[in-house]
Amino acid sequence: MESRPVSDFPQPVFHTLEPVYDAQSRVLLLGTMPSPRSREAGFYYAHPQNRFWSVLASLFDASVPQTAEARRAFALTHGIALWDVLARCEIRGADDASIRMPVANDIAWLLRQAPIRAVFTTGGKAFSLYQRLCLPQTGMPAVLLPSTSPANCRMSHSALEQAYARILDALTSIA
Repeated sequence: MESRPVSDFPQPVFHTLEPVYDAQSRVLLLGTMPSPRSREAGFYYAHPQNRFWSVLASLFDASVPQTAEARRAFALTHGIALWDVLARCEIRGADDASIRMPVANDIAWLLRQAPIRAVFTTGGKAFSLYQRLCLPQTGMPAVLLPSTSPANCRMSHSALEQAYARILDALTSIA
């Protein structure tokens, strides 16, 4: 029987990033679990090929924030909170399809900390996990946005911008 390298098997991962929010946060963007690159960098969507920050910058007609501090300030300035659906799971690298044993973050707690009125998920796996693990506690439906991950190469930057424009709509309608 041929053995596979350990990296081929899902590994236990614990969420190590604090949620980003303040008293002006009106929308919450949820990923699934920080990628190895994001955990290493200590901030959300840190993979250089992830289009998250460039899509948001385009929406707000701003320059793309490059550092964790600039990204935190950008999100908060625009009323955006950031976190992830999962507190821990078993996962192979950044492959959401490999997730096993998911345990949710306490999203309901975060919704009590800030005036968040809309929840968005950045990808199908985050959406399905939110629906199953978080919606019963939060009572706040999530809106599915496409993943900005390099793995979602079938969507152009322009198509992502169009999809993410729903964030602007939500911010405008709750302002």
